[in-house]
Amino acid sequence: MGKIPSGGREFPPHINLNEPSIARAYDAVLGGKDNYEVDREVARELHRVMPDIRNLAWDNRAILGRGVRHLAAEVGIRQFIDLGSGLPTVENTHQVAQRHNPSARVVYVDNDPIVLAHGRALLEENDNTAVVTADLREPDAILRLPEVRRLIDLSEPVGIMLVGMLHHLHDDENPKGIVESYMNACPPGSYLFLTHFCRSSPDAAQLEDTFLEFLKTGRFRTQEEIEHYFEGLDLVDPGVVYLPEWRPDEEPERPLTVSQRLMVGGIARKP
Repeated sequence: MGKIPSGGREFPPHINLNEPSIARAYDAVLGGKDNYEVDREVARELHRVMPDIRNLAWDNRAILGRGVRHLAAEVGIRQFIDLGSGLPTVENTHQVAQRHNPSARVVYVDNDPIVLAHGRALLEENDNTAVVTADLREPDAILRLPEVRRLIDLSEPVGIMLVGMLHHLHDDENPKGIVESYMNACPPGSYLFLTHFCRSSPDAAQLEDTFLEFLKTGRFRTQEEIEHYFEGLDLVDPGVVYLPEWRPDEEPERPLTVSQRLMVGGIARKP
């Protein structure tokens, strides 16, 4: 297969259009255009099981903006590694961070080559931001990459971001160990920012079945399991909570909807 034109860009020939990708399926759920029929099929199935699935995806984007704003503007973090960043959309990490600190440095990491193609186009004139194609399950290799070493100084605090990603790692892939590897490489004063699908209701179990059937990933873990990722770190208020409850710009309506209770998130500081 040759290169695939999309929106005036050409993408690498090794994109597999017979298998859905996490990044492209997420883009399809959000209503984006950088996806293919195989990805849209996943989005349709997810919507069939959970008609509110797009709102859940937007809640995840919204907490990303609030979390990065907190780290950049209130805490003073000047460098970020956004793992499993997905396709560019509104209010990306570098846009939020650099709005509050123009010298903030951001490295996006994703294993989908389409993310690299779009990211490079978006960041063509931004020397403080880079996109690399790599597998977040290989922290040592990622931290040795030239673009990471160029932008990230591991002697200074780092914001490690796993927003909507750890649930795509199975238990036998040691997600806790992967988190610890990144945080062990960072100095005190660094932060972990993650969001994760939560097994909060029977609807969560049904949605998990759909994810696992069509994407082969998408684990809905318990609140206790998710809090375990922050072990040894100091959680910032309000702790690990449903996404709309994490430092909202406006108080969410009560009670929360089913979709609003399908993900939790939190930020913690390395002491």
